[in-house]
Amino acid sequence: MCKEKRTVACRCEDVTLDEIRDYIGMGYTDLEELKRVLRISMGRCQGKTCLPIVMRELSIATGVPLSEMKPTTFRPPTVGILLGDLAKGGLVHEE
Repeated sequence: MCKEKRTVACRCEDVTLDEIRDYIGMGYTDLEELKRVLRISMGRCQGKTCLPIVMRELSIATGVPLSEMKPTTFRPPTVGILLGDLAKGGLVHEE
């Protein structure tokens, strides 16, 4: 097996470099599309490791310079949760 086929690009979601290249080859040439289909940047690290790798692969495949690529959309939690509420085992939501 080729070493690149086993190269993990996204450790959080266990996505390989070969999978990223396959999806780009299938026509997924937008960072948001790849995020949705492969779950890159949706894990614990929020893309700190995998986004630069995916952006580089997209740049190579599409010819779009890295400087012109838009970052993925960051969506923080809608409602904040107090750690104390989590520790008690319940969620208290006040409007």
